Amino acid sequence: MKSIRNSSVRFFLFVVVAIFIRFAMISVEARKHHSNRNKPHKHLKDKGSHGHNAPDPATNIPGPAPAPLPYYGSYPTHSTIFDVLSFGAKGDGVSDDSKALVAAWKAACKVSGAVVEIPAEFKFLIKPITLQGPCMPHLVLEVDGILLAPPQVGAWPKSGLFQWLNFKWVHDFTIQGTGKLDGQGSAWWSPSRVYNIQKRSEHNPDMKVPTALRFYDSHNVTVRDIQITNSPQCHLKFDSSSGIKVNNITINSPENSPNTDGIHLQNTKDVEIQHSNIGCGDDCVSIQTGCSNIHVHHINCGPGHGISLGGLGKDKSAACVSDIVVEEISLQNTLSGVRIKTWQGGVGSVKNVTFSSIEVSDVKYPVIIDQFYCDKKICKNQTDAVAISGVKYDRIIGSYSVQPLHLACSNDVPCTDVDLIDIQLKPSSNGFRGFRQALCWNSYGKSQAPLLPSSIDYCLRTESRSAKRIARSHTEHICPP
Repeated sequence: MKSIRNSSVRFFLFVVVAIFIRFAMISVEARKHHSNRNKPHKHLKDKGSHGHNAPDPATNIPGPAPAPLPYYGSYPTHSTIFDVLSFGAKGDGVSDDSKALVAAWKAACKVSGAVVEIPAEFKFLIKPITLQGPCMPHLVLEVDGILLAPPQVGAWPKSGLFQWLNFKWVHDFTIQGTGKLDGQGSAWWSPSRVYNIQKRSEHNPDMKVPTALRFYDSHNVTVRDIQITNSPQCHLKFDSSSGIKVNNITINSPENSPNTDGIHLQNTKDVEIQHSNIGCGDDCVSIQTGCSNIHVHHINCGPGHGISLGGLGKDKSAACVSDIVVEEISLQNTLSGVRIKTWQGGVGSVKNVTFSSIEVSDVKYPVIIDQFYCDKKICKNQTDAVAISGVKYDRIIGSYSVQPLHLACSNDVPCTDVDLIDIQLKPSSNGFRGFRQALCWNSYGKSQAPLLPSSIDYCLRTESRSAKRIARSHTEHICPP
């Protein structure tokens, strides 16, 4: 009996030990697999970071996906990092990496919370491409390296539409990082080429001049931390979009780069642009027709043309702009400070606009309303105009080099409800030989001290019912209430 009992005990112990060893082996394999899944994706040589086979070098197209690995814990079964190097990009600044970026984008577009990675310490030459949605939510383009546009004009498409990185139909998307997008646009800036582009645009009104980053029909988009430089023309454009946030970005190009707007908004609403540095050859921020609920604040601007609404109403078109707040702005050595410009003959309205806490230094024209805007030597006088009402200038302080204030409103459609509050502008020591007096033409509203120079105090006409009635008649049935 004792022998049988001992045999049973030994058998029981053997079974326990066998089970323990089996569980230990499974645990080791699980930890090993978990460790491999969390290794940096750039060390994977044979697989794409998204789990696909490495791209075919001849086509840059990923191969078929392998069978899924077994799941051992709470870690993700698929990586959300899509490094362009894993899709065949060379990152040497010379090879064309456009297909690799498009392939990475298409793969990431299918995964919620995915990140398309432009890694640091690499330069990627990208030809004009469209990165299209709709995609899964929370997609991020992480730009830590440098993206380069083609430096040769001939590398751009010959069609009427010009943009470098064109984002189309993207929702809930963020572009961020410590890197730079370099438009390499100097070949576009020669006077002869600018003239040719303008002549071609006259014959083809739909032609778009080259833009570095363009978002079309996109919503809930965030652009932050990146640097955009030397665009052929406009640097960052939002068209027919909404829910836009721009934060802590840097935009720069030389003063001799014509028409290079920093940020350009058109038919776009619900926008916040903040804490950014913008210096370029044209407007730091340009707000065009169809824009509403725009908040621009804590911006350093210069060189350039300042913050502009317009030009609006070109070729007798309708323009509707409303609910704009521009505040806490610093402008240095710019053509204008805060400006509203419209073409004669246009219709529609600009209303509910506030410019406050604006500091100017050596700015030629700190405050402008120009309803006689013309890009030629002579423009034909026209009676229709975009009506301007409800514009407040509050605490505009600093120095001017030509004229402190220029409010030139239409002869037939006056500007109404214009407020001038705490305007303190002194002639600059770097100014021209003769400074101009403040001008208010057909402008109605009220002013409040302190006002400097003193000519501003007598600039505005006292509000009248007839002026308001005329202004309203030009906006009825054109712009929403």
